[in-house]
This record gives sequence, C-alpha cells and structure tokens, in this order.
Amino acid sequence: MITSGIQALGTEGVAHVLAAVAGFDAFTGDNDPYGEHDCAILTVDSHRVMFKIDYYDRDLAYHSPDPCDPTMTERVMTVMLANEY
Repeated sequence: MITSGIQALGTEGVAHVLAAVAGFDAFTGDNDPYGEHDCAILTVDSHRVMFKIDYYDRDLAYHSPDPCDPTMTERVMTVMLANEY
C-alpha cells in the first residue's frame, strides 16, 4: 500500500521510492528503533520515507495470532512519507 503523499510524488517519484524500499537492507538503531526489521525510515530524492509491515490474521481483521506462521498471517506493507505517520 502507498499513501496519498507517496502517490503525489508522481509516477517517477513512486517508482524511485518503491525501488529504494525494495532494495533497503541498512537497518540501524536510528531507522529501525525496535530492531524488528519491519519498519524503517530512509531518504529518497530528498523525501523522508517510512515503510512499515503489519501482520494481520488471514481475514485482515485483527493482528495475526502468530506472525511467524504464514498459514495464519497476511503481511501488509505501507509506504508513506515520514510526516504522514
């Protein structure tokens, strides 16, 4: 999922942001404060961008009862401008 702030960057901006998120692997205490590698903040084309992965049950109604079990979990990544959080 992308937010309206990311969408407002236009086709090329969205492409840059999604490529940067897809290639991101530089987790640190500053950009991943909980050390779970399911959330980070990075800079893309001078925009502070945040991505977050949430773990839902298969019906997307509640948190997953066991996020490690793919038979019980649907993962949803949201990509947003950091100031939209």
